[in-house]
Amino acid sequence: MAAELYPASINTNLPNSNGAAVSAARKKSIIQVTQTVTVPTTTATQQNINNNIETTSWQSTHPTLRERNALMFNNEHMADVHFIVGSPGESQKVPAHKYVLAVGSSVFGAMFYGDLAEGESEIHIPDVEPAAFLIMLNFSYGCSIEIVVHQCLSGPSLLLGKKSILQVLYMYSDEIELEADTVLATLYAAKKYIVPALAKACVTFLETSLEAKNACVLLSQSRLFEEPELTQRCWEVIDAQAELALCSEGFCEIDLQTLEIILRRETLNTREAVVFRAVLEWAVAECRRQGLAATSRNKRAVLGKALYLVRLPTMTLEEFADGAAQSDVLTLEETHDIFLWYTAANKPKLEFPLAQRAGLTPQRCHRFQSSAYRSNQWRYRGRCDSIQFAVDKRIFIAGLGLYGSSGGKAEYSVKIELKRQGATLAQNLTKFVSDGSSSTFSVWFEHPVQVEQDTFYTVSAVLDGNELSYFGQEGMTEVQCGKVTFQYQCSSDSTNGTGVQGGQIPELVFYA
Repeated sequence: MAAELYPASINTNLPNSNGAAVSAARKKSIIQVTQTVTVPTTTATQQNINNNIETTSWQSTHPTLRERNALMFNNEHMADVHFIVGSPGESQKVPAHKYVLAVGSSVFGAMFYGDLAEGESEIHIPDVEPAAFLIMLNFSYGCSIEIVVHQCLSGPSLLLGKKSILQVLYMYSDEIELEADTVLATLYAAKKYIVPALAKACVTFLETSLEAKNACVLLSQSRLFEEPELTQRCWEVIDAQAELALCSEGFCEIDLQTLEIILRRETLNTREAVVFRAVLEWAVAECRRQGLAATSRNKRAVLGKALYLVRLPTMTLEEFADGAAQSDVLTLEETHDIFLWYTAANKPKLEFPLAQRAGLTPQRCHRFQSSAYRSNQWRYRGRCDSIQFAVDKRIFIAGLGLYGSSGGKAEYSVKIELKRQGATLAQNLTKFVSDGSSSTFSVWFEHPVQVEQDTFYTVSAVLDGNELSYFGQEGMTEVQCGKVTFQYQCSSDSTNGTGVQGGQIPELVFYA
């Protein structure tokens, strides 16, 4: 079954678009180890990478205890135990030192020095990847490690063309760098051998790399690894960016239990037609995993009771008729009864939930204390109104609130855009109708966009139309909206007069 506890069946690779590094100030405080060890990737270089030590002088050339300890990593010199790590045919022999490992892990302490300690010189560990085991040992030896590998979510089809590294500081200025390709395997090893600092570093990495396309896979893993904070972060992404998460390839990799948990979720912020299409895609993938043809009967069989968690009656009649009714996954009786439920006065009893999902309630951050209009004062005229903002916690920007005409009802064509450091994250071309009031009118991005804390983003709006419009006054540089603090500053992209003190884009619409 998909997404079992690594390494039973799931590939532990996943995508990452936003790896974080320690601040420059903290980097300066790091005492760098003179020897940096790179995890070996070929058989020829896997063992004894430090075996050129001159046994009579190596201590004097490495003056600190930390340096000398790090030199022993993956080294035959004075090694008193060997691990055969990895599955048969892909295993690697790793030399180690019992005392060092026992100091770093209570599991190794019991294994080597406990009441039931065994004197075996070789220990087989088939359920841990060699690269992950070496990372864990490296932590024990206090080395500085850099892992340079490709990253992917669950297979070569999702291979990304960039690397993402998270640097985490450890006690005594040890440092370690994690990458997406090994982090789940490393977390498994850290959990198995009870190395909590390393496990915490892995979870931090996963939280920073979390996005819609890997949120469902990480949700299943966070549950299996019993990491409630990571689970909560996954839910934040899945709820706010439900359509992106459910339509991702990662969604098709989750196990049945995780699928059912997601389908029970009341706060999924998407239409039920999207949920149903995603469920069908998952069923096709599950048939493939089980070696079954993806027939309607087999898809129904692998879904089991999960199908009855889809809230089919909450679709519009058109959505149901064009989608679920023609999927061949429902029985004729189910299809007939749902059509009757839409149209008949005496509605039949259905096995599917009838209540629409609550979704998420958008919040609005209003940055002006008043608004006004004056004769010949403000027009849009196809010019760019823009403002920069930053927040003190992660949110999801869903759209903008804009002013409309001050002279009565008017329709506007608008292009809205969200950028970070010049790179466009989202944009949308749409229309809205204003009614002549000073109210704001919401304009939405196609999908909510994740916005990280303590980074300035730029939102822009370009509207066509020569009508006079309302404009904001008495703008605030800082606004508290619920649990989120917004900071505003002027944008160089603004060519229509909008700034912090006054102008357009009075509201940011978001989920938090």
